[in-house]
Amino acid sequence: MLFAPRPLACAIATLFASSLALADTALAPVSVTAKGYAADTLSTPSSVFVADGDDLRRDGADNLGEALRGEPGFAVNSDGAQGQNPVIRGLKKESIVLLVDGMRFNSAQPAGAVASFMAFGLADRVEAVKGPASVLYGTGALGGAINVLMPQARFEPGAKFSAGASYDSASQGMRGTGVMNLSQGDHALMLGASLARIDDYEAPDGRVNRSGYDSNSFIGQYRFRIDGQQQLRLSLQQHEDRDVWYPGSTKYNVPNYGTTTVHSPKQDRTLAEIGYSRKGSGEAPINVDVRAYYQEMERLIYSYSTTLGRNNSETDVTFHTKGLDAKADWLVHPQHLLSFGMNLWQMDASPDRLVANPMAGFAMQRSDPFDSGSIRALGFYVQDDMRFGQLNVLAGLRHDTVKGSAASVANSRAPFGPRTTAGLDNEDSAFSGSLGASYEVAPLFRPYASLARGFRAGEMRERYESSPRGDGYYYVGNPQIKPEISTQLELGVKGQNEKLAWSAAVYRNRISDYMSGQDISGSARAGQICPPANVNACKETVNISKVVIDGFEAQGKWQAWQGHWLKAGVTILRGENEELNEPLFQMPADELSLGWEGHVAPGWTADVTGRFVREQNRVATVFSRGSENKTSGFATADLGATWRMNRQHTFRVALKNLFDREYHEHLSDGVSGREIHLPGRSLVVSWKGDF
Repeated sequence: MLFAPRPLACAIATLFASSLALADTALAPVSVTAKGYAADTLSTPSSVFVADGDDLRRDGADNLGEALRGEPGFAVNSDGAQGQNPVIRGLKKESIVLLVDGMRFNSAQPAGAVASFMAFGLADRVEAVKGPASVLYGTGALGGAINVLMPQARFEPGAKFSAGASYDSASQGMRGTGVMNLSQGDHALMLGASLARIDDYEAPDGRVNRSGYDSNSFIGQYRFRIDGQQQLRLSLQQHEDRDVWYPGSTKYNVPNYGTTTVHSPKQDRTLAEIGYSRKGSGEAPINVDVRAYYQEMERLIYSYSTTLGRNNSETDVTFHTKGLDAKADWLVHPQHLLSFGMNLWQMDASPDRLVANPMAGFAMQRSDPFDSGSIRALGFYVQDDMRFGQLNVLAGLRHDTVKGSAASVANSRAPFGPRTTAGLDNEDSAFSGSLGASYEVAPLFRPYASLARGFRAGEMRERYESSPRGDGYYYVGNPQIKPEISTQLELGVKGQNEKLAWSAAVYRNRISDYMSGQDISGSARAGQICPPANVNACKETVNISKVVIDGFEAQGKWQAWQGHWLKAGVTILRGENEELNEPLFQMPADELSLGWEGHVAPGWTADVTGRFVREQNRVATVFSRGSENKTSGFATADLGATWRMNRQHTFRVALKNLFDREYHEHLSDGVSGREIHLPGRSLVVSWKGDF
């Protein structure tokens, strides 16, 4: 049987049993994110990333963005130690759907990283699809989707416990995690906790003040086995950060306020999910998974002014999301798997904001950016996965409807004046689609081609909020912003055997009606829509007619000799703003990574990894009006050693940034020339144990 029937919500450990993998590719990684069910990545006609959480965290990564730094096709947009958002093929957080256990994060993130609102220290696995993924994940998936998979309650008799701890010298950061699984009969319970206490980190040019923070995460899941085919589950997740500052948001010589920095005294995320899964049987089984969930993301977002000696703005906002997902896969024929589903979610928010009003002696006055903001999305999809001998064909189609509404928004010209109530409602709809094929010429040579169309409707901030942002500009929202449509053509090849695993891809992604903030500082238009104090630093949310992103990425892992592996990865991106005939604003620099890992003594392995990042001199000049500047190239090296004392306990020691290089990524936020540098040389010590 080609497609193995399975419950869509089964434990992560069973993923490697997918019968899609042929005998000679038994070790091929398996992903549930790429197709919506377990399928080996070699036969998937798109670029797919899969990694265990332990591998991503082994050198002390605190969050998802930091963990993916250096991986082919990924980059990081950061404004501090905690605020690090992953970037896929040059597209940022607004164009990526981020999921935890298949449920999407939703918030209009004003500062920091939405990817940090999770218990990354507990993650079992991270999967990503690079390129438009709207067929399965709807609006927002122009750049792809990232799914962080947490531990699941398992029906394994008795009690099992795993724990881990780590320390890094750059931030004197302490981290600890623990996961317990209890099971008896038809009942299974999983409980997990992760704590982090991070101090200000040391960069080569000195300590980065206010880069530390505290995090607490708790997860739990209960499963009840109704019978051999059906299960019920209840999942809870809670994450909190305290005293988070964003040094990359620091602005200097701000009129009336001096130096300002955004910070969050408190930010919390709470998720509750109830789900049902059924495993099909017979010759044409149908597997079903249905879930309902509720999520709250609460933030206090303040801006501190050195001139005032206090906050110049304070925002308290909670994003409430209610969601319903239903999906099924049907093995119509041993070589023909049909899947279909629907997603419905609604996010609501009404931010409360106080702003120091210069016209009233800098008294804190109410100026809410919008009231009763709401975005509702409904999508239906169908996908067909077919095998014709050595040829695998994957085709999908989806329709989405996204509605935005608000009761009122602040007057962008006079934030403390009368509010705007007209022209705030809007509805967008679009079809998304994908068609891909892969052909197994040989285990080490599987060429593939894919054509995918993605869709992204405007987010809540892009529609309704007019306010200062982290780049020092005042942005004016646009309730009638048109949705982005992307079309990507990708040609690639994959291969794997017991000694070599490799992949390479070239692609072109054309995006129409690209959304961005257009700099209109000092113009007559700025005088019409921006407050007088912000006329010379004003951006309007607009659609650009077309942008194009071309790219090449490749990676490989080769067993050069017994017990020793060589690794390499490369990413090359070129983005063009066709309307202005110049490079697309904020594209990641080209980079190459090289590494070795091997056995050096009984129970011991060692590894070396180097990143070689090219100077980024292709920057936007007209669109950004000089706010994007060139970034110097850099090279870093990491060195580590791992001791597996026995099957239960593993110890690791590593030196990150071995040569104490002073650098920052091109997508680091901050005033040019004053961007914060990343941590210098750091000793990382960690332990993991199973009991």
